Amino acid sequence: MEKLEQLYEGKAKKVFRTDDPDVYLVYYKDDATAFNGEKKGTIVGKGAINNRMTNHMMALLEKEGVPTHLVKELSDRETLVKRVEIVKLEVIIRNISAGSFAKRFGVKEGIVFDEPTIEFSYKNDELGDPLMNAYHAIALKVATREEIEEIKRLAFKVNDFMKDYFKKRNIKLVDFKLEFGRLPDGRIVLADEISPDTCRFWDADTNEKLDKDRFRRDLGNVEEAYIEMEKRIFGENK
Repeated sequence: MEKLEQLYEGKAKKVFRTDDPDVYLVYYKDDATAFNGEKKGTIVGKGAINNRMTNHMMALLEKEGVPTHLVKELSDRETLVKRVEIVKLEVIIRNISAGSFAKRFGVKEGIVFDEPTIEFSYKNDELGDPLMNAYHAIALKVATREEIEEIKRLAFKVNDFMKDYFKKRNIKLVDFKLEFGRLPDGRIVLADEISPDTCRFWDADTNEKLDKDRFRRDLGNVEEAYIEMEKRIFGENK
């Protein structure tokens, strides 16, 4: 399949058209941003790790009945995906208090919830991705009520699977962000990525952070955290 012109460049990825109108090529970068782009940097090797991990998790989720945009991994940094219209609704599932949740509600990090929470934010960098509820999303025609219910169902299904998956690898799945897209026929599928960029991972024994919080908070050993996550998933054989 031939890579054609670049359609889009985001904070962490580039998207290219291909000679198949229903398939795009995604290239994962090492660029890192935080706080809506205010902090910028590079995490060496993260593009390859995020690409591989995303494809691995999406392939597993497909087997669990969660439809995704994944078509085929081409190389360390390149993957073919189905062409989708991204729903401008970021979905955040939280199992443990951390980050903006802890700050917003004035609670300490590390509180394990009795059941997961779900939040939506409006996918709009200029506005800082503000929180929104389902009524806002419907009013702004971001998604229909039926689409929102399907997105919620799939998001909790992803959480159920991933919590168990990472627990077996001695990792707490603290929280994570998902994005969904519409196929040309209107079906909702999981899109974007599943990686240390979009998830909070803590070591189950020490609560050591193994995700982009090490970059956000200047904790050091950022590349090492990504490599550790890669090892926990794939073992030493990369």
